[in-house]
Amino acid sequence: MNRAPLTAATCGLLSCHVCGLVSKAPPTGEASRCPRCCGRLHSRKPASVSRSWALLIGAYIMYIPANLLPMMETGSLFGSQEDTILSGVVYLWSSGSWDLAVVVFVASIMVPLMKLIAMTLLLVSVQRRSVWLPVQRSRLYRIVELVGRWSMLDIYVVTILASLVQIGSLATIKAGPAALAFGAVVVLTMFSAMQFDPRLIWDPLHKVRTRE
Repeated sequence: MNRAPLTAATCGLLSCHVCGLVSKAPPTGEASRCPRCCGRLHSRKPASVSRSWALLIGAYIMYIPANLLPMMETGSLFGSQEDTILSGVVYLWSSGSWDLAVVVFVASIMVPLMKLIAMTLLLVSVQRRSVWLPVQRSRLYRIVELVGRWSMLDIYVVTILASLVQIGSLATIKAGPAALAFGAVVVLTMFSAMQFDPRLIWDPLHKVRTRE
């Protein structure tokens, strides 16, 4: 017979999401406020799964125009050109800059897509109250949080080029509509990860052990 693990919830303790203070939960029916910063205390983030799903669905929707619409619009005396993320990758590869093409492809297409898939896996497993590989899922969540801010490579490139290649009326470079959609994907995915409560991964496992 396995002994149930000791957790803060079983001890009646709550951790403040603002200042991190651990305090005793008040009696049932009373408002839970942190004694140090007066922030509201919750055993788990309220509506964590539904909020994460809403933000993640929005990120999925914005991912489509981010890859189909032009990311960069170039104009010169010889005409104008619009490039999507994928067409930029193809151009870099065909021009011999295959290493830069791989970096742009991974950072701008693969990483955002993998973050969406990872968050979907986490949310589905939590909703199904799965006890499958909790340690690995917790690590996956930390990776999503860590990688989130480094997915703005295309926005950085367009901004740098726009500031360097403005030659009066001879040439202009500006961000296309996909830049806004791509930025929205990154921001929405980051907010979805922030709303997700990783402690939900461990709750079903604790209850299973308690019944054993």
